[in-house]
Amino acid sequence: MKKWMTVITAVSLSLSLAACTTKTPTDQTNTTKQPESTTAPTAAAAKKAPVEITFWGDWGGEGEKQFVMMADAFNKSQDRIKVKYVLQEDMITKFLTAATSGGSPDIMFWDRWRTSLYASKNVLQPIDEYVKKDGINRGDYYEEALKELSSGDKLYGLPLTVDARALFYNKKLFAEKGLQPPKTWDELENAAKQLTIWEGDKLVRSGMSMNDNGLYNMWLQQAGGSMMTSDLKKTNFNTDQGKQVLDFWDKLINKDKVYKVGFEKGLGEGTDAFVTGKVAMTYTGPWMLSTYKKYGKDLDFGVVPPPTGPSGGKGSVMGGFGLVIPTGSKHKDEAWEFEKWWLANKDNALLWAKTSLNLPGFKPALQDPFFKDDPLWKPFMDTLDFAKIRPQHPGYSVMEVDGLMPNLELFIQGKQDAATALKKGQEQGDKLLEQNASGK
Repeated sequence: MKKWMTVITAVSLSLSLAACTTKTPTDQTNTTKQPESTTAPTAAAAKKAPVEITFWGDWGGEGEKQFVMMADAFNKSQDRIKVKYVLQEDMITKFLTAATSGGSPDIMFWDRWRTSLYASKNVLQPIDEYVKKDGINRGDYYEEALKELSSGDKLYGLPLTVDARALFYNKKLFAEKGLQPPKTWDELENAAKQLTIWEGDKLVRSGMSMNDNGLYNMWLQQAGGSMMTSDLKKTNFNTDQGKQVLDFWDKLINKDKVYKVGFEKGLGEGTDAFVTGKVAMTYTGPWMLSTYKKYGKDLDFGVVPPPTGPSGGKGSVMGGFGLVIPTGSKHKDEAWEFEKWWLANKDNALLWAKTSLNLPGFKPALQDPFFKDDPLWKPFMDTLDFAKIRPQHPGYSVMEVDGLMPNLELFIQGKQDAATALKKGQEQGDKLLEQNASGK
């Protein structure tokens, strides 16, 4: 176990000096002395009570225990500040209410993608001056993660975790067919076809899960495209690259028949198709490693970075969490001390990461053998080198969820062709971007 960084606070003791009058040339007769002090303040009396700060988060269960652990460790490391974790359901709604009523927390667990939306509401405190004053090295963090915690030219927090989708594959099934994990779309298609099993018109095993339309952004990056224009004013998926993605999806599902719409839902509630061997490959994130490891020898799996597109394009979407300080915090300096202690110190970042089994946002911690030498963590670290965050537009999430996704779903169901899906997605998406441009 790494040695804790200990913050030692010197407590100064004020000792009263005996006060007396002094003879002066103009007052030779005044010899009366004031009573001398016979006692000095004790250390306990001179010592100030710690400043208590509130730390809000919406993780309960094991997540709550992990947050409490970090708060307790910080509290033991010094005696000036005491952190208290407060679990909040529906945290964002309560936060916005508290921001206007004077009940704001001092520091918050924060899904980074929200930053561009809420920074415009003036409810988050920029930390640029703190970063400069304490010499925090921006190079110790993924630039994409810092970008996601920024709005305009202001930084609002430090990254706690980083994640990205990578390709999980069933080693046993691959070995049976003599296959290697795919590195390109062509290899992905070939493996998926060989690993798919049909019995008549019943799909028994899918070679590749195709149940998440939300991964369109990732596939589009692999095809060399982008979700929005560089000036972040319009959508940019109704392009040749965008159509290339849907054509490939159509080929996998309808020509190669490596998947059937609704296949995984049909296996029963709570059934994981990858765990049960009903799906040979699937895209997911590092948060599933601990779950899949529990199955041990019953699930022999590997992980590789996402295969490249037709022209060699790499793509994955970076996500993750951070810590932010609300504008309404009454103890911003103390909140920053907690954030800095946790997210700008290797030992503390590692304690959190090893306990929660999350990739830490502080890059020096990723050099620890726990991550660096583990063949299951390394593909995610390799993927993070090229993964991109979602576009930083206040209306992006609304555009994607309400504008594009419904049209992609109609395409997958065979109720709309690729050109129509992208055209309607663009039209609806651009309207939603314009309506939500201000973020207020």
